[in-house]
Amino acid sequence: MSVEVGAVTNTPVRVPKMAELVAAQLRRKIVRGELTEGEALPAETALMEEFAVSRPTLREAFRVLESESLISVRRGARGGARVQIPEGTVAARYAGVVLEYRGTTLKDVYDARTVIEAPCAGLLAERRTDEDLERLRAAVTEAEALMDDPSAFIRAHMEFHALVVELAGNETLSVLNGMVRHIIDQANWSHVDLDAGSPENVRANRRGFRAHGALVELVAARRAEAAEELWRVHLQEAEDYLLQSRSMTTVLDLLG
Repeated sequence: MSVEVGAVTNTPVRVPKMAELVAAQLRRKIVRGELTEGEALPAETALMEEFAVSRPTLREAFRVLESESLISVRRGARGGARVQIPEGTVAARYAGVVLEYRGTTLKDVYDARTVIEAPCAGLLAERRTDEDLERLRAAVTEAEALMDDPSAFIRAHMEFHALVVELAGNETLSVLNGMVRHIIDQANWSHVDLDAGSPENVRANRRGFRAHGALVELVAARRAEAAEELWRVHLQEAEDYLLQSRSMTTVLDLLG
């Protein structure tokens, strides 16, 4: 009886550079909270001794972490490295570049938002607390007061969408939403510049406001399926309205 052994490939295994290993250890301390926001990293000489590396290697590790926005480095006699907390804006900017390069359409991004946000509306209805309801109702009240100011209203409108995802309580969906929200928000602002105050804009704003109010009531009643379906329809209506502009059809048109 013969035993077949898998073929051995000659693909070389990449060995991480020492600077990458140092960056990985410092990154781990940051994400675990061992190094807190605003805290200065130890002096270069201390870190060089701790990791047994040269100054150029340590500074290369710093550049890696700085590119990830995990530290900020000030040069000079009074300089040094300080810790920054990880933020979704870094991922959002990078995602935008990738989507631009791939020629991604705005419709593609809007469809992704629906996939993320609609289930969040259902999760929120299932999990909501009294405090969540208070925040949602306060957001609706604030938006109503801004109805006659297109720029202020669209800001409140976008913040309500972000709030729905935040209160759903799923961190992964929240990060993913932040990546697409960066692009959606830019598209919203561009559309406001084009038709703020027009009859069509006023109708769209009022229709959106009614959907927000209806969602709050479904969340209050814990009607998860109805909340998700309402939000899906609302997002589709918003997509149809925002994609009417033919001057911007891709992420590159918007961000490039």
